[in-house]
Amino acid sequence: QVQLVESGGGLVQPGGSLRLSCTASGSIFSIDDMGWYRQAPGEQRELVARITRGGSTNYGDSVKGRFAISRDNAQNTVSLQMASLKPEDTAVYYCNARIRTRFGYNIDAWGRGTQVTVSS
Repeated sequence: QVQLVESGGGLVQPGGSLRLSCTASGSIFSIDDMGWYRQAPGEQRELVARITRGGSTNYGDSVKGRFAISRDNAQNTVSLQMASLKPEDTAVYYCNARIRTRFGYNIDAWGRGTQVTVSS
């Protein structure tokens, strides 16, 4: 059993900042890529940012230069620092991780999501 739990969502004014965190727990042997996706009402889920175990990153075009992803391999956590937030960043943000379990299975795990609302 593997779980991803997100935290840090909320309401923020345009131009503000917010930090999301996600912790993986359970029968984990190792974690490969970790990332954040988001889904706004009526829209498809889209990539926000991903990071490899070695620290290589890639970002969605709409967040480049404003968001920064990081991870702590020892703590099985991934974080997303969001700055210069815009109303169009409003969405449910989901944590994702590619996990090798202690039983030898590979899992594409998802968190339940955390709401981010950017509004004045």
